[in-house]
Amino acid sequence: MAKQFAVVGLGRFGTSVARTLYDMGCDVLGIDSDEDRIQDIADLVTHAVTADSTDENALKSIGIRNFDVVIVAIGNDVKNSILTTLILKELGVRFLVVKAQDELHGKVLEKIGADKVVYPERDMGYRVAHNLISPNILDYIELAPDYSIYELQAPAKFIGKSLEQLDLRRRYGVNVMAIKHGKDINISPIATDLLHEGDVLVVVGKNDDLDELDQNR
Repeated sequence: MAKQFAVVGLGRFGTSVARTLYDMGCDVLGIDSDEDRIQDIADLVTHAVTADSTDENALKSIGIRNFDVVIVAIGNDVKNSILTTLILKELGVRFLVVKAQDELHGKVLEKIGADKVVYPERDMGYRVAHNLISPNILDYIELAPDYSIYELQAPAKFIGKSLEQLDLRRRYGVNVMAIKHGKDINISPIATDLLHEGDVLVVVGKNDDLDELDQNR
């Protein structure tokens, strides 16, 4: 795991990312042009500096290219988001994650070299919707337009059965990546592993297949 992160743009999303990374033991530099935001986060990250992310010389002086990952979390200013991304790529940032407002913004970011584009508002909407419709789905991550990872509470009819008996791959076309039991997690389950009450299955597959599994659990 990369240990040095820089977060550019300290609105709600940027601040949340920066604080979470810092709490996980990473070195985190927070960057924003708003002095008040820098003061608010100063004690919650490793370093915080006031800088204009569209000023190439300012970013150079910070040593931005030395960070393992840079996250551009600029809010509503699409122009600044794109310009900042361009500058960071030209400065040789190793891995660049950029927040996009919508699909069009995201496509532009990908074209100019963003290594990963994230859609926090959209993704949160997906998660909330899935949890409302299928309360047994504890979490949901979209891997690609047609594929996802679900965390699914093991239904009563699964309890006491092995993965081999359930045969979810043949029946539904999904793969069990892990089994969670309380604080323990089995990250490489085998066919003879039995499911117990309270277990959570981490499954991956096509969205249609995952939906069918949820409906027939």
